[in-house]
Amino acid sequence: MRGRAKPPPSPLPQRDGVDPVRVRLPEDPQGRWPTVRDHLLERFAGAIGADRVDALLDGGRFVSVRGPVCGDEPYTPGRHLWFHRDFAPEEPVPFPVGVVHRDEHLVVADKPHFLATTPRGRHITQTAVARLRRELGLVHLQPAHRLDRLTAGLVLFVVRPEERGAYQTLFRDRLVRKEYEAVAPYDAGLVLPRTVRSRIVKERGVIAAREEPGEPNSESRIELLAHREGLGRYRLLPATGRTHQLRVHMNSLGLPLVHDPVYPVVAPDAAPDGFSRPLQLLARVLEFTDPVTGEPHRFESGLRLSAWPRG
Repeated sequence: MRGRAKPPPSPLPQRDGVDPVRVRLPEDPQGRWPTVRDHLLERFAGAIGADRVDALLDGGRFVSVRGPVCGDEPYTPGRHLWFHRDFAPEEPVPFPVGVVHRDEHLVVADKPHFLATTPRGRHITQTAVARLRRELGLVHLQPAHRLDRLTAGLVLFVVRPEERGAYQTLFRDRLVRKEYEAVAPYDAGLVLPRTVRSRIVKERGVIAAREEPGEPNSESRIELLAHREGLGRYRLLPATGRTHQLRVHMNSLGLPLVHDPVYPVVAPDAAPDGFSRPLQLLARVLEFTDPVTGEPHRFESGLRLSAWPRG
């Protein structure tokens, strides 16, 4: 069986560093969609309303490789269409995205707290990838992995789309050494360092992950670097990459991270401009052998955790 043909390049440029949405018209053996409009209404009216779908069509916002698409055009399975979503206003994240390293293959960014890595949900233009595309003029830039919105630190981006798979494979196969720093309560009775292994489950639509009995699917090494005034500075070395893994493991030890809005208790959504209490978790080090050039890399964040100021 032949694989699906590669889609043609988008006729629409990025907008604010965000790619247009691509729609492939599926097969229609029952003839449910005589026109393009019939399909688009079924596909999108539930989310944005029929009037908005018609407005997009009337405004020429749906396009094919041949130009704007009219709603009364006959439906053609396999055809590709593109359009730009309407972006809701977003509160700007008032911190820069630092660049630790840049070459023809990679950009290693120092992502600030509160900035999502990629567009998702209500965070679209205020994301690291959209901002870096705009600021660096690299329209094809893509992340090789993701860092939680509330976590600061190093994120690896790939300049060339054809090389992205090689770098993603590094993370999939656990060939990247990742080192985090965290600030959390200090417990003199807790023996460290130690390795924490547990089974972590994260359900779609539920903010907090949870641990449950069963075969462990996560592993983290926890080391105490220093302590003062009831707080500890910790080095966290994840061997796996489950969602919220480090936060879950620290909380399970009775050491919830400073300013964590989820563990141990899920707090109400912060105000859009509530940037004064950043989660005290930093992706400090990425270390790996470049799969394209063979060069060994070690990158270190230049950011600092505010709950542990340094002289």
